[in-house]
Amino acid sequence: MPNRKIVFLDVDGTVTNYHGSVPASAKAAIKAARAAGHRVYMCTGRSKAENAPEIWEIGFDGMIGGNGSYVEDAGAVVMHQLITLEQCRHIVDWLHGRGLEFYLESNNGLFASEHFREAARPVLRQYALGKGVAAKEAEELDTNDVIHGLVYGGELYRDDLNKVSYILSSYQDHLDAVAEFPDLKAGTWGGKGEHALFGDLGVRDVDKAHAVWVLVEHLGASMADTIAVGDAKVDIPMFEICAQSVCMGSGGAEAKAAADWVTTDVDDDGMWNAFVHLGLIDQE
Repeated sequence: MPNRKIVFLDVDGTVTNYHGSVPASAKAAIKAARAAGHRVYMCTGRSKAENAPEIWEIGFDGMIGGNGSYVEDAGAVVMHQLITLEQCRHIVDWLHGRGLEFYLESNNGLFASEHFREAARPVLRQYALGKGVAAKEAEELDTNDVIHGLVYGGELYRDDLNKVSYILSSYQDHLDAVAEFPDLKAGTWGGKGEHALFGDLGVRDVDKAHAVWVLVEHLGASMADTIAVGDAKVDIPMFEICAQSVCMGSGGAEAKAAADWVTTDVDDDGMWNAFVHLGLIDQE
């Protein structure tokens, strides 16, 4: 039996394609790796509520969510750092004041602002196009097709938030958020080449690397047995802390440069080929 590894997988663009569905070969790779005795965890910007049943049905040993604010192993919460109610009020009022649509990311749901669905539709189509989705397919995408778990009309002043994402009207919105919220971690995410389409605000001093370390310590395991697979700039911290790292072929240039190895595209058996390359599963 080879040495058992602990594998951390980003979700969007890594486990799922840019339509939000999971390639059959990725499902097979994850199931085969776990059957071989390796532990496999999601390590994602998503909160629990954003994962569709298709993802949970694959089977994981646990998850890191909110880009590192939440850590779960075998159904037990290991760490959960939340945005405070006061911080949430400040964020919501500031975004409303600038006319920016947003959604609040909680394990209990993704709570959207009043006009988020309409405002996000063209932005998410641009996101899909940038990730290689055909123009006709992208045109048919609705907001709820891309972001699972959205709740409309819910309470927006909350104390259960992992982070907040909002639509950028320009990059200046992000720069202003950095200045407005020194007590939070401000970032961006979006389309091809790390082009910023959304801003986000989360708990300060947490990232995927810190969460990986917390989980490995909880398991009593060694960082020498860790592997990270992702596709974006936000995955670079976990690439740097894990012993081995792989970027998807459909990933961003910065992520590819930071990884030890680049596999094929997410829809071209990227996960399967990565797991074979890493020795987690046998080529069949």
